[in-house]
Amino acid sequence: MKIKKINAFLSLVTILALLVHVGCIVFSYLTFIYDPVAIKMTARPFLLLAGLHAILGMAMLIFSSDGTRLDLYPRQNAATVLQRISAILLIPLVVLHIRLFKLLTACAEGGQWTGFTLLMLTQPVFYGVLFTHVAVSVTRALVTLGWLSSLEKKKTIDRIVYIASAVLFLLTVWAVIQGELGMFLSPGGTS
Repeated sequence: MKIKKINAFLSLVTILALLVHVGCIVFSYLTFIYDPVAIKMTARPFLLLAGLHAILGMAMLIFSSDGTRLDLYPRQNAATVLQRISAILLIPLVVLHIRLFKLLTACAEGGQWTGFTLLMLTQPVFYGVLFTHVAVSVTRALVTLGWLSSLEKKKTIDRIVYIASAVLFLLTVWAVIQGELGMFLSPGGTS
C-alpha cells in the first residue's frame, strides 16, 4: 500500500510537471518564440517523473493483486481500463513525440508530404491519450492518498478535471498544429 501511495503522489507531481511542459510548448507555438532550452528544461523533469511513475505502476500491476480483477465490476472499472490502456499507449507515443520535430523536418525537406501528414495526425492522438490518462487519474490518486473520501466530491472533481483536460487538449492541439504548419508550410519556414 505504501508503494501505491508513493505512486499516487508521484502521479500528481508528474501532472504538474506535464502542465508546465505543455504550457511551455503552447506558449512557444502561439507566440512563435521557440526556446529549445526552455522546452528541454521542462521536458526532462517531466520525463523523469513520468518514467518513475510508469515503473512503479507496472511493478504494482505485476507484483500486486490489488485491482487486477477488472471483470468483476466492469462499469466501475471502466476508468481503470482506460487508465491502463492510455498508459500503455503513451509509451510509444512519447518516444514518437520526442523525435517528432526531426521527423517532420526530414519529411518537409524531402517533400514527403504523405509522411508529414501522417506524423501531424499523431499530434491529436498523442495529446488525446495523454490528457485522457490525466483526466482519469487525478481523483484516483487523491482517493489513494486519502485526500478525497466523498463520492460526491469525487464526481464533482472528476467533471472539473474532464472539462479542464478537454480544454487543454483542444488548446494544445490547435497551438501545436497551427504552429507547426506555420513553420513548415510558410515561405521561408523550415521546409
